[in-house]
Amino acid sequence: MEVPVPRRNSFWHSLSFKLAVVGILIILMLIPGAMIQDLIRDREQTQLDVITEIGSKWGTGQTLTGPILTIPYHVYIEEDGKTYKQIHHAHFLPENLWIETVVEPEIRYRGIYKTVVYSSRIRIHGSFLSPDPAKLKLNKANFLLGDAFLQVGIPDMRGIQEELLIQWNQEILEAEPGIPSHDVVSSGFHSRVLLDNSDAYSFDFELILNGSDFLNFTPTGKFTELKMVSDWEHPKFDGAFLPDEREVTDKGFSARWQVLHLNRNFPQYWTGNAHYTEEAAFGVSLILPVDQYQKTMRSAKYAIMFISLTFMIFFFVEVLNKKRIHPVQYLLVGLSLSIFYVLLLSLGEQIGFNWAYLVSSLGVVSLITAYSATVFKNRRLTLILAICLVILYVFLFSLIQLKDYALLMGGVGLFTAMALIMYASRNVDWYGESSVKDKDSQIGF
Repeated sequence: MEVPVPRRNSFWHSLSFKLAVVGILIILMLIPGAMIQDLIRDREQTQLDVITEIGSKWGTGQTLTGPILTIPYHVYIEEDGKTYKQIHHAHFLPENLWIETVVEPEIRYRGIYKTVVYSSRIRIHGSFLSPDPAKLKLNKANFLLGDAFLQVGIPDMRGIQEELLIQWNQEILEAEPGIPSHDVVSSGFHSRVLLDNSDAYSFDFELILNGSDFLNFTPTGKFTELKMVSDWEHPKFDGAFLPDEREVTDKGFSARWQVLHLNRNFPQYWTGNAHYTEEAAFGVSLILPVDQYQKTMRSAKYAIMFISLTFMIFFFVEVLNKKRIHPVQYLLVGLSLSIFYVLLLSLGEQIGFNWAYLVSSLGVVSLITAYSATVFKNRRLTLILAICLVILYVFLFSLIQLKDYALLMGGVGLFTAMALIMYASRNVDWYGESSVKDKDSQIGF
């Protein structure tokens, strides 16, 4: 008499349950993915700290404002029957302002990190019209012309490398540190100037200024022209105005800006702190050509897509070719894919992103392929998996390189992946009501 064999629980061995387990594993892989992104942010912050430290010793980003002619004046205020005298300041901007600067960049290292600093030779010259208190509706008798001074704003005074002399008309004046009035700028240098009955006052001075990251200028002239040249081949022109003319080659760059007073939102003269001038600043940032932390972070954001597609390959191998794969084996493959990003980050700091990507992807593909060979015990299936992984890593590298077209390429890639998944699953009996024919259940396109 034949003894009937009890059937296995249909749910626990169904495709639906297996697919749910794979889905849970994919969700669990979000945990190492988040940890990797935190690690990337931590390393990037360490780099920023090093850049800040180097800049604090060499000179930070510089924004030159001015020159500005400032004249103190008396204001009489009556309060409680008494009259009080206060000192206010009137500010006048130059009629013409010409700036020529040569920027010499230099790479500085601290451990495995590097940043770009610069030393700039700047010539600033132009002219002021004779200040007219009537334009500000002030009494000229209240002006303290003997206390007038010329001021130039510089955020980090440590960047000044030489003694500074200012030619005011035919007179040579020494620059003094600090700003007597903080209405417009809070840091910089000034010089007392003589105001006589001239119709105009010319100025001319040069300074050598160290800094890092960027060099900006504020267009304080009624007409402002800036000419800048450098042998740095990776400039980023930013600020309120782009250059009217520029040329960037592998030997450096040159640029020229022309700005009118009508292009900015502050007048040629005012009193007190009525206007903020740095919003109109413009110039150049000296950037390093590759930021490997940004590229590594972008690649890490695709980790869940990578893991999902790889798990789907394993799932269809299991379903269509009757190869039992344990959830632990899925987990080991997912962790191997996560380790790729750790390798990419650590190697990228040493040998650059592109070489790090090549080495890391080859290592992970080799590891997963070798492990899959012991799981599948089928050369053809192992070869198909290896080819799919190579395609995925080439696709990811292309997404990272083509930043402007990443969305388009990503959309096409996901559409293609979905089409392949639908094609591979066309003969799967999801309800388990009948077995899949052997001939139609093998992977092969």
